[in-house]
Amino acid sequence: LTKEVEFNGERKPLMEWVLAKYVGEEQCPTVAHFVAPFFEMGMKLATAWLHADEEPIKELLSDPAIRRGIVTTLRGIALFGVTTPQKLPAPFFIVWNFTNACNLKCIHCYQNAGKPLPNELTLEEKLRVVKELDEAGVPAIALSGGEPTVHRDFWPVLAEISRRGFYPAIATNGTTFANLEFAERAKKLGLRYVEISIDAADPAVHDKFRGVPGVWSKAVQGLRNAVKLGFSAALAFTVTKYNIHEVDKILDLAQEIGVKRVVFFNFVPVGRGRENLEIDLSPEEREEFLRHIYKEMKKRKMEVISTAPQYGRVVNQLSNGEDVSPTHFVVANDPITRELTEFIGGCGAGRVYAAIEPEGTLTPCVFLPYPVGNLRTKSFWDIWMDPFMENFRDRDRLEGFCGKCPYKLICGGCRARAYNYFGDVLAPDPGCIYNSAEWRKLTEDLAKIKVKISPLVFK
Repeated sequence: LTKEVEFNGERKPLMEWVLAKYVGEEQCPTVAHFVAPFFEMGMKLATAWLHADEEPIKELLSDPAIRRGIVTTLRGIALFGVTTPQKLPAPFFIVWNFTNACNLKCIHCYQNAGKPLPNELTLEEKLRVVKELDEAGVPAIALSGGEPTVHRDFWPVLAEISRRGFYPAIATNGTTFANLEFAERAKKLGLRYVEISIDAADPAVHDKFRGVPGVWSKAVQGLRNAVKLGFSAALAFTVTKYNIHEVDKILDLAQEIGVKRVVFFNFVPVGRGRENLEIDLSPEEREEFLRHIYKEMKKRKMEVISTAPQYGRVVNQLSNGEDVSPTHFVVANDPITRELTEFIGGCGAGRVYAAIEPEGTLTPCVFLPYPVGNLRTKSFWDIWMDPFMENFRDRDRLEGFCGKCPYKLICGGCRARAYNYFGDVLAPDPGCIYNSAEWRKLTEDLAKIKVKISPLVFK
């Protein structure tokens, strides 16, 4: 069932075609029409035995991105066996730094964005990349940048991503979404998830981070438009020493706008962030912050998550194992997710997620600019199976306390922070409370070269 079958110019695993036929899609190869009745019979027997309703399952599987995710997981088990964390033949989602062009000048920009690069992918090359990611089995693509919406290729590529059944998402500064007509056009072309960065509830603080006066109001209006149009909308906030006091206010703002999801991004010293090391949190500050946002999530009954992989441990500890945060993008408390936590496995860089640079280079993460290979010259599969990526995914190779930590399968530390601070993807993550000694040594070394990292009490 994991064998690829071509139909109407599209190559997909047979199981994906079978699932499509199961939910009522008729444009499938003959072999899928033959196998689907047996699958449907099995589903009816299984749901009857479990006293479950088959219709919600069909509704879930009507989303082609969900079907693709299931098949990618099954292919991973078929190819690699059951592993912890689970190895996959393709990531669940790609963050595509669509262009280096940007209309803002954010002080913490991981991409050091501004002007477009001279060698960015052409439209023809971008469409070929979308086709290759489709055939690889990637379920979701998030367009980022730079600011993807300022590039002329944004519309045709978004349309192709939607046409091919991906889950289309965007990470944006929100300025273009302040125009309701722009947001409506994106909705019509199939965009489903909109994540807008707002780094403070105070307009002056946000605008200082973003490097352009007056953009706070546009970002907020963009988020209001996203909620109004029914997008799955999220507010993104990069936590630093200079805005940590705004956390509760930003949660208040999100609730006032009507956003159900707030994503707190870990600061990583990459891009322009390397010029602003002093804004990073200490391990103690990060620990208190993560504990605080979990409690706020429970109190406010909204989805509050963090890209800091330590959040998985904090959630586990504070809930006595009832709640789990197995990835950067979910907190759950159902028994199935609890059982799968170690298989999904904390930091997903290079495993459940990867990044593509504007000129086609694939990296494990947008915050980890290690060039594994370029899609102009190598296939996605060859890059994904590169020896560097294989070693990178192996939690048994982690060094320092991260390598022996009892939580390494649900956390693993931020590999981007390890790389950008120590030049080694397997080094300890200096942002963790269990690596406080590494942080102290690091700050002493930075002080010698006149980089100041000052203490700040959580408010």
